[in-house]
Amino acid sequence: MDYAYWLRPKPGDKPFSELEWEKPERRDQRGRLAIIGGTKLGFAAVATSYSETVAAGAGEIRAVLPDALQPLLGRTISDAIFTSSNKIGAFDAKAENDMRAIYDWADIVLLPGDAGRNSETAICFEHLLTNNDTPVVITRDTIDLLRASPALLLERPQTALVISFAQLQKLLQSVYFPRGIVFSMHLSQLVETLHKVTLSYPALIVTYHSEQLIIAYGGKVASFAYEMPMRIWRGSTASSIAVALMQHPSKWFEAAVQATAY
Repeated sequence: MDYAYWLRPKPGDKPFSELEWEKPERRDQRGRLAIIGGTKLGFAAVATSYSETVAAGAGEIRAVLPDALQPLLGRTISDAIFTSSNKIGAFDAKAENDMRAIYDWADIVLLPGDAGRNSETAICFEHLLTNNDTPVVITRDTIDLLRASPALLLERPQTALVISFAQLQKLLQSVYFPRGIVFSMHLSQLVETLHKVTLSYPALIVTYHSEQLIIAYGGKVASFAYEMPMRIWRGSTASSIAVALMQHPSKWFEAAVQATAY
């Protein structure tokens, strides 16, 4: 089979390295990135995302956090908006107005996880994704939180999913995609499936399988050895990708590969 759509850089290769030279030199031209997430019981992903996006060169960064986190993160994350939270320390319905304001301000929004399983938070996120066309990167348990709206995750333009293999499997099942995925499948079979998925849906998909990071968008697929999978589960990979997509809005596939390939 012809895999002309499949990019397979070798260790040491740096595909699309020219994008590094296209990054704006001035901070005020490097883009505005918003981070929304966290609960009183979990906020490591938010803190990691904030530090990683600073290191990746985002111009301005603002975070929207439940006000239950203010005593814990008030001095750690500058430019944070602490908004309404419920008794369990997660976003409640009143937080949607602050979220909407930050969506309108941002060039890209990162939903890094630690969102909990709160229905009020899920409804806020669903409303924002439905009624706003700001690019968004979604990862970790935020994908689980939005599982009730699988078509929204896949069909919304300018949406990137940094997703575990198990989450991806359930997502494709929930939209009845005709080709499923299983853990035992060969890499080439997964690549072919993601080629077809991203021809059918506009989302950018980033997942991990067989010690490879796989990136798919618009029918193109890249796969390469990725020796630090914990970067995915901590939210670091999604953070790097968010900054890259923000700074190269017309080159999402190339930017995601360049930001993660070593």
